[in-house]
Amino acid sequence: MDGVGPPRGRDRRRLTTLALVTTVGAVVSSLGAPLVPSIAQEYDVSLSSAQWALTATLLTGAVATPVIGRLGSGRWRRPAMLAGIAAVLVGTLVAALPLGYVALVAGRALQGVGLALVPLALAIARDAYTGTEQARVLALLSVTTVAGAGLGYPVTALVAQVAGLHGAYVFGSALVAVTLLRALRDVPADLDVDRQPVDLLGAVLLTTGTLALLLAISQGSSWGWTSPATLALLACGVVVYPVWVAWTLRSAHPIVDLRLAGRPGVVGPHAVSLVLGVGMYGLLSLAVVVVRADGSAGFGLGLGVAAAGLVLVPYSVMSVAGSQGARRLERRFGSRVLLPLGCSSFAASLALLAWRHEHLWQVLLAMAVGGLGSGLSFASLAGLIVPHVPASETGSAMSFNQLLRYLGFSTGSAVSVPLVEVYGGDGAGLTAALATLAAVCLVAGAVAVLRRRVPGATGLSAPSA
Repeated sequence: MDGVGPPRGRDRRRLTTLALVTTVGAVVSSLGAPLVPSIAQEYDVSLSSAQWALTATLLTGAVATPVIGRLGSGRWRRPAMLAGIAAVLVGTLVAALPLGYVALVAGRALQGVGLALVPLALAIARDAYTGTEQARVLALLSVTTVAGAGLGYPVTALVAQVAGLHGAYVFGSALVAVTLLRALRDVPADLDVDRQPVDLLGAVLLTTGTLALLLAISQGSSWGWTSPATLALLACGVVVYPVWVAWTLRSAHPIVDLRLAGRPGVVGPHAVSLVLGVGMYGLLSLAVVVVRADGSAGFGLGLGVAAAGLVLVPYSVMSVAGSQGARRLERRFGSRVLLPLGCSSFAASLALLAWRHEHLWQVLLAMAVGGLGSGLSFASLAGLIVPHVPASETGSAMSFNQLLRYLGFSTGSAVSVPLVEVYGGDGAGLTAALATLAAVCLVAGAVAVLRRRVPGATGLSAPSA
């Protein structure tokens, strides 16, 4: 650190605590996708219903990220961080108890708050460190979000295989409890500035509209597409979203700035972020389904939850490698090539899984290619957006991009399994669903190619998240 700072022992403890906080999001994610088939078996629900144990988490993360970001912008930073970790702890404890499927999904929804803590931890690090030390710490914390997920998936899956479904959530509870105790000791005092107002009504409207649409899409095949429940949810989403947009445009302190999101040069990266989020979690969800399915539907390797936990390891490794490679490509060819390459890599990974999924190595290969796409695309988004917005509005622009990314994640999680069922639910249905998602990623790549370029765009400015 530059200048006079805390003792090195305290400095290391604070860094370790912040790393634990960023890893909480990885732990939350790892308690989702690999365990979905086990949840379906444990609670005797359909696979598409069990998928909500992941979708609910991602949806909460989408809405909680801008809300907690505003709550933690000043004097409420420490309480917001501690309350967020406590909410994750309560969620993991609820999921660990045999209280039924609804309670499990509710617990998983609470765990989604953990996904919103990463930007808050980065903000604390930004204010606590200066100079080259600040850059080093921010890079380290950014990497832990990816590396932690790659490690968390196989570890929690192995625990689930040995100790059962609820044992995995007990394990997660212990990790979160340790993080909370460390945060109570090491998270610094709040900034002496007023916190930003929070648009709670906007958050409620966004959550309601998104939840209604995702429920209708994910359950439509089982409820019936013309059933009263499906039609009512679709109508709710169609009505609530325009209300949210109108409210947001009129609000003095909106949860996200939609006017800023519509500026030239920004719309394209935002759209690609949303679509790639769908493709990413579509790939992840269906890869786990392929590994766990017993083959009775015409596909599946019939492997245990520990094998399913391996799927994110090559993804995480190649995501880090891709983000580093993106910087070299940007220096040589310019930033315009990164999003098309990333979208093409995502499409290739989905196509690979559609083409060959008879062996575990084929699934892992597809995930590695998807990780490369993640590194190339998500690493470049900040560098593509920042040049087109004023410096004072950079945080708002990236907050909206993060919101779209999480909405894409939750949509991909919600629609992937029902899409297989729509196409017949067999091996051909799996192939068609993956091909559809691949086509969507290719369309996103086309949008990236055709987006209007603005002279003077700078390079990359943030690592992959």
